[in-house]
Amino acid sequence: MERKTKNQTNQPNTNSETLDKSIEKTNQEEIANHQENHSELHEKHSPLDQFKITEIVPLQVGNVNLSFTNSALYMVIATALIILFMLRATSRKLLIPSRTQVIAESVYNFINNLIEGSIGHEGKKFFPLIFSLFTFILLCNCLGMTPYSFTSTSQIAVTLSLALICFFTITLYAIIRNGIGGFIHMFLPSGVPLWMAPLIFIIEFFSFLIRPVTLSVRLFANMVAGHVLLKVIAGFVISLGLFGIFPLAFSVIMTGFELFVAVLQAYIFAILVCAYLGETMKAH
Repeated sequence: MERKTKNQTNQPNTNSETLDKSIEKTNQEEIANHQENHSELHEKHSPLDQFKITEIVPLQVGNVNLSFTNSALYMVIATALIILFMLRATSRKLLIPSRTQVIAESVYNFINNLIEGSIGHEGKKFFPLIFSLFTFILLCNCLGMTPYSFTSTSQIAVTLSLALICFFTITLYAIIRNGIGGFIHMFLPSGVPLWMAPLIFIIEFFSFLIRPVTLSVRLFANMVAGHVLLKVIAGFVISLGLFGIFPLAFSVIMTGFELFVAVLQAYIFAILVCAYLGETMKAH
């Protein structure tokens, strides 16, 4: 009789423990699902999603991926817009210029004055290079500011390719113009004491080699940082409710500033290339 009473007493305890375990297991599953959903939501609205490369036309040649991507699409659009605009502006040379002709002539004069001031008359031969660099980077930067678009210059592969084109052009021209001896003399200024010559040569040569890196990273980092900041601020507009008016106003201000940065970075890239070309022409 006592055993039966004990079994009856232990049975409710066992049921209670089983119920507690099932509740604890359910709570753990709910927490895990909540964390998973939060992680997916965070990934979905990540500020870095706007820089993802997506394939539009897949193309694989052996082990090389030659797919046409969203980055390539916006580079083609930028190039096409420049060509079409310049063709339209120069198709009819009027005595009283149209608006497109005025803009085209203003950009032409701007680049021409930039080359004259940084390189000199000899730099006129590089006008097509500087003009193409400035307009291409400017259009890519500005296209990236339009909604649901892609910023090609936010990819280090694009900016590094542009920088390497400039680097090899400058290097080849320096060797052709000044010879091997004159090219090496660029890294050893006149008047340097003999005991300091090896150190100065190494520093100057290293600074010359890292120019493509500094050119590409400067443009890439500015574009990425600005777009990430705009994306983060835009996220606060919805989450803060009525107070979202403040981040909205700040977002409008930052958009204007980002447009200024887009133009400024194109100018900086162009003027630095002019400065590097100027060094080769002043070397003896």
